[in-house]
Amino acid sequence: MNPSAKCEVLVIGTGIIGAMSALYLQNAGKSVTFLERGEIARGASSGNAGILAFPEIIPIPAPGIMRKAPRWLIDPLGPLSVPPAYALKIAPWLWRFRKASSPRRFRHGLNVQISMMALAAREMQNVAAMPELSHFISNTGTLDLYDTRASFDAAQKDWDEKERAGVAFSRVSRQDIEQLQPGLAPQFQNAIFTPGGLQVADPYEFTRAIVDLVIARGAVLRKGEASRIDTVGESTIVALTNGEKIDADKVVIACGAWSRPLATSVGNTVPLETERGYNTTLPSGSFDLTRQLYFNDHAFVVTPLSSGIRVGGAVELGGLDLPPNFRRSEALLKKASRFLPGLKTEGGRQWMGFRPSMPDCLPVIGRSRASSDVIYAFGHGHLGLTQSAATAKLVTQLIQGEDTAIPVDPFRASRFS
Repeated sequence: MNPSAKCEVLVIGTGIIGAMSALYLQNAGKSVTFLERGEIARGASSGNAGILAFPEIIPIPAPGIMRKAPRWLIDPLGPLSVPPAYALKIAPWLWRFRKASSPRRFRHGLNVQISMMALAAREMQNVAAMPELSHFISNTGTLDLYDTRASFDAAQKDWDEKERAGVAFSRVSRQDIEQLQPGLAPQFQNAIFTPGGLQVADPYEFTRAIVDLVIARGAVLRKGEASRIDTVGESTIVALTNGEKIDADKVVIACGAWSRPLATSVGNTVPLETERGYNTTLPSGSFDLTRQLYFNDHAFVVTPLSSGIRVGGAVELGGLDLPPNFRRSEALLKKASRFLPGLKTEGGRQWMGFRPSMPDCLPVIGRSRASSDVIYAFGHGHLGLTQSAATAKLVTQLIQGEDTAIPVDPFRASRFS
């Protein structure tokens, strides 16, 4: 075996998790090499809503959620769908999702997310203080909107949990809503306003700026797709699909929805699935949007980006290979035009991307079974951007052999074994 290159730390993936991990590793004095199979930062990281969702501590697999799932699943354009061609393949993942929704596991997941989000908020403050990146992050505040008083009241249990976790918010009436975001449909009479809601101006540009910064400081970018990882003595050899090999002291697997085969090659079978996320980005000026809007009864958001207005959300569990169903984007845009009557829906750019998701909605962060030199950093679902700096902190501490800022045991790859 004759590796074609040698490096100190190889980061596989240039999405927000890989980019942020490389930044932290470089700040810790490590020499970094990126390995990217496609375009830099053009995976799931490029199409998210740009929300730094630190208040979102409530696990999606919650008690009672499986009673709602059949109603969602019968609507192919609803907030959760499974294409018939993928139903059998996704069944084991859904079974684990159901188990994660038990009261005990829900409480465990909630406590883990509270710790993770607190770390994420602290670390992102440090990133936002960097002169090269500070202009990407702004405070817009967030409005969580509810169709009816009944749905507003039903959500109060979750908001009570957020309040206990230290999230600052206020319950607002229609008069307040008019001031905070004019132009909403009259059905929205009740909302929650979170004044500290943070927005990334453009998630692709933000991720790309981090990668460019790390490269400008001396990191190497290699193009290629990793097929497997082997440990040979004290060496970690990453084999590429083109036959080349990279010999790395440490490897960080941060390639999102494509991480499972690499984890399998180093001893961990992980139930990583793919949520196919859809959005439409409308031109700037399509609506006078001043802040992030969550339409909670419909599982989608509308956010202000420097590149336009993004309308996106909902979940399609359909894997990596099925063709996109852009009727989902169109359905979200149709709803948005009802809820924002002045919205101009012409000239939008549609997008579909793959969110890497675990059944308990916690990421995989930690050392591989086969080698302590291989570190996992994937499976963040909807929260990759939000938890990127916290993940980078933990990855760097693991590689440095330091105590981690929060326990990483809840994120271990073997937790489903």
